[in-house]
Amino acid sequence: MFRKFFTSAAIAGLIATPAVATDWTYEDPETGADRWGHLHTDFEMCERGIMQSPIDIGHANATGEIPVSVNWQEGPLTILNTGQTVQANFAAGSTMMSGGKTFNLVQVHFHTPSEHAVNGERYPLTAHFVHASDEGELAVLGVMYVAGESHAEMQKLVDAAPAQAAEAATVEGVMFDPAMLLPDGGDEIEFYRYMGSLTTPPCSEGVNWHVVPQPVEVGADQLAAMESVMGMNARPLQLLNGRLLVAPE
Repeated sequence: MFRKFFTSAAIAGLIATPAVATDWTYEDPETGADRWGHLHTDFEMCERGIMQSPIDIGHANATGEIPVSVNWQEGPLTILNTGQTVQANFAAGSTMMSGGKTFNLVQVHFHTPSEHAVNGERYPLTAHFVHASDEGELAVLGVMYVAGESHAEMQKLVDAAPAQAAEAATVEGVMFDPAMLLPDGGDEIEFYRYMGSLTTPPCSEGVNWHVVPQPVEVGADQLAAMESVMGMNARPLQLLNGRLLVAPE
């Protein structure tokens, strides 16, 4: 199975803004998602890559038990607005085990609507929990959200999210537990798994994707607040191109 290992500089780029200072958007005719591969030589993979994300996980071509577990720790809330998304950064200590490999939780960021789809349906909001192994390999866990009961942990993000682009800042007196954003607090989660890419420029491939099909309820006002800050920031669906997409048994 193809793997791409990312340098420390590439991982650092995931924590703040892309390494290449090129303007890109989602819908603008000149700089939108359909044009990313033409905006900079470092973005060419967005156009010519064959293992791109997001995809529709409803088209799984295999089933299997996927040994994945998370061990995320509560910590101070450090939040920023990259100009494209709301993002929270994490201190060392939270990990995800996938296929016998340990990945360290680096950050979580959000998209409205969800980027991955389930049988054509995209949910109102998704979180991408970005992890990196000590060797620089990336693994992302995607969780989707729907309107329902208000969610206390999501409210912490809503309250702290900068309305405009802003550098990372730690919110005094606020502790944030990322595990609370998982279904049932992280117990017995089912995952779809495939090899894909970053969903923003430079669209680098070799990312281990884990997508949770079971959405989590958050308040309708919380969904609206996140969309108000970020706007539409979901990349169009990409072709599976014969890749292995493993559904849980």
